[in-house]
Amino acid sequence: MLVSANYRLSFDALRSVLGGTDAWILVLDTYGINVWCAAGKGTFGTDELVSRIESTRLAEAVENRTLVVPQLGATGVRAREVRRRSGFRVEFGPVRARDLPEFLRRGSATEEMRRVRFDLRDRAVLIPVEAGNALPYLAGAVLLAHLGDGAVGSAGITAAFAAGLVGFPVLMPRLPGGDFSTKGFFLGGAVGLAAAAAAYAADAEAGSASRVLRAVSYLLALPAVTSFLALNFTGCTTFASPSGVRREIFRYVPAMAAMAAAGVITDIAGRVLRAREV
Repeated sequence: MLVSANYRLSFDALRSVLGGTDAWILVLDTYGINVWCAAGKGTFGTDELVSRIESTRLAEAVENRTLVVPQLGATGVRAREVRRRSGFRVEFGPVRARDLPEFLRRGSATEEMRRVRFDLRDRAVLIPVEAGNALPYLAGAVLLAHLGDGAVGSAGITAAFAAGLVGFPVLMPRLPGGDFSTKGFFLGGAVGLAAAAAAYAADAEAGSASRVLRAVSYLLALPAVTSFLALNFTGCTTFASPSGVRREIFRYVPAMAAMAAAGVITDIAGRVLRAREV
């Protein structure tokens, strides 16, 4: 009995390697999220697995009481509790679906099958997925920024999104900090500094106070945007856990919200001051 998620790519990857294999597939409802991310977020977990065993009346359909769960789902599944609550034993399979046929023949995983490589290629695969999800928000943010601060504003918010969606997964191992949010703040800080400098230079005819306020607004808001986007990758890593994800969310999201709000307020204050100068 193999366990997967109702994320199409995960399910198709599993099904594609099982030609000629006599096996059942138990599909968990992860709201269309892949196994790796869902385990980190908690939706590919013990409760959902036990619930699906019960709702499908699996015990009546099969004699075998072993469930092969993807290794990348291990952060969300407590094997002992699954056995206690359902009677089914959990065995963690290989990292990649392509190794399943050999795993099933051998009855165990080799060290190579257990090895997780979150290299550049693995991280880059996530970029179009995250970019597609963020596109509507990016379009709205760019429009608002352009209406409020012109070309510098729209370019700044675009750069902050690009840093979080593309720059972060590419540069992640080389960015300072242990938490993803911290890494995102460093990357977003670089974007914020560049945007602040551009904004200050563009306001050459304005008073010094309004120029400083506009520049400061970029320094506050843009790092928060990049850091929030970087935080989304906590569910995609090889070392995330549900408790770690929750801890990082509760620790950093309030700071991100405060910085973004302060940036907006500072920008408004700068506009009011510029209007008075005129």
